[in-house]
Amino acid sequence: MDNFATIPFFIAVVETGSFSAAAKKLSVTKSAVSKRISQFEDELGIRLLNRTTRKISLTEAGHKYYEYARASSLLAKEGRDALLNMQDQAQGLLRITVPMAFGRLHIAPLMPCFMQQNPQIDLHLSMDDRLVDLVGEGFDMGIRIGQLSDSSLVARQLSPCRSVLCASPAYLQQRGTPRSLDDLNQHNCLFYSYYQAGATWVFDGPEGKQRFLPKGNYQVNNSEVLYEALLAGMGICQMPGFIAGPAIADGRLVPLLPDYALPLHHIFAVYPQRRFMPEKMRLLLDFFLEQFNSTSEYQRLYEQ
Repeated sequence: MDNFATIPFFIAVVETGSFSAAAKKLSVTKSAVSKRISQFEDELGIRLLNRTTRKISLTEAGHKYYEYARASSLLAKEGRDALLNMQDQAQGLLRITVPMAFGRLHIAPLMPCFMQQNPQIDLHLSMDDRLVDLVGEGFDMGIRIGQLSDSSLVARQLSPCRSVLCASPAYLQQRGTPRSLDDLNQHNCLFYSYYQAGATWVFDGPEGKQRFLPKGNYQVNNSEVLYEALLAGMGICQMPGFIAGPAIADGRLVPLLPDYALPLHHIFAVYPQRRFMPEKMRLLLDFFLEQFNSTSEYQRLYEQ
């Protein structure tokens, strides 16, 4: 049996979590996937997968083989991209993932211009607030906001991202305006479930870095939904400037505790390390860097 031909079968099973899902991804039958993996295990004399009626999991040997199999697959992809990069005109599939709110407000409006400039690129844009595994899920590039935990990715900074603590005038009229962090204990604090720094809010105050554990009756995994809750007067929340900026500028939201600044984060374009960057990725990266420069409309919004 061609052991190299088994690699995509094995990777598909691991990354989809089942033989049936792997078969669908590879456009083959479930029995063909199962048979190929079993034959490979028999040839090695080592079990790579634990199989139950409910799920599939990797053995210790399976974990080790997966590291090498994925590396070889990425290397093969680099070889393909290196060949495509020799062509003058960018073309082919380009998959990017972006956070939901930032993607809708500040990435999606840019895409028509990019596609007009590069009509031979087939762009797939995925909006998702969860932390996506770029390599495991087959994305070429992602937009990340805040701390970067995956050191295997290359990161290019696009822009600062400042958040602000705010509430609606109606809420403040009813509940009063907090003047200190201790005052927040008397307020309904709304919370973003996917906040990477955890449940605690961190401020740079007059006495240095200070922490506050918010308490409230509403948590959401989408920042635009929280924004609507703020406008409706449900409570207090920290909100990125790229969402709250216009509402603060026209008075629909009021910034709070000006002496307690929230940490300054950054927005990055991230992508897997590659020796040869495909032309399609280079064009998109350059496009983003140009759009999010210091004179952009976005730059003014984050400073609100």
